[in-house]
Amino acid sequence: MTDVGPSPRAEAAVDRFVSLWGEMASAWGINRTMAKIHALLYCSNAPLNTDQIMDRLDVSRGNASMNLRSLAEWNLIEKTQRADSRKNYYEAEKDVWRITARIIEERQRREVHPVRTRLRGCAELLVEEGESLEERPVAERDLHRRFERLTQLMKVLEGVSEALLPLVRNKNIDQIERLLEVALRLGGTEPSSSRSPSSESPR
Repeated sequence: MTDVGPSPRAEAAVDRFVSLWGEMASAWGINRTMAKIHALLYCSNAPLNTDQIMDRLDVSRGNASMNLRSLAEWNLIEKTQRADSRKNYYEAEKDVWRITARIIEERQRREVHPVRTRLRGCAELLVEEGESLEERPVAERDLHRRFERLTQLMKVLEGVSEALLPLVRNKNIDQIERLLEVALRLGGTEPSSSRSPSSESPR
């Protein structure tokens, strides 16, 4: 059967998803164009080349190339080639669990850990080597404690990511739901009584 291409309905659905993914970009820690390219490749049944991506999203070659490189660095897409073309083609990871795990890993490596390191540096500016914090003025001691509390918060966030990653990688829905229920109870929110109708991993 000849592939006649996506239907108007499918194209409209892809357009809406690409727009949604672009709007969500800041929450994922990536820029809008990078998110849109990822969304387009995620929806595509076949790898796309740079020209196809440029035409579909109306972006420049430089913008497309830069964001394709970034997506590859995040391990969210792979570069492929076709026997009948000299162009590079790109395809996205389709497993949502792997996508989530990679985003968690990259955000922790690029954002949470560096922020914790820099916060510690801010605190260290207030106390020289060999000096006791108690020797410093009250205002500086208070400021140091504020930096330390933020540093501890970053450490907790790192710990949450490290605890969650194995569950995401293993697609352990039941355990993730149990952790969510515990978190909701601790936060004073009643967890929903409904659970996933199937233990199968979403794809």
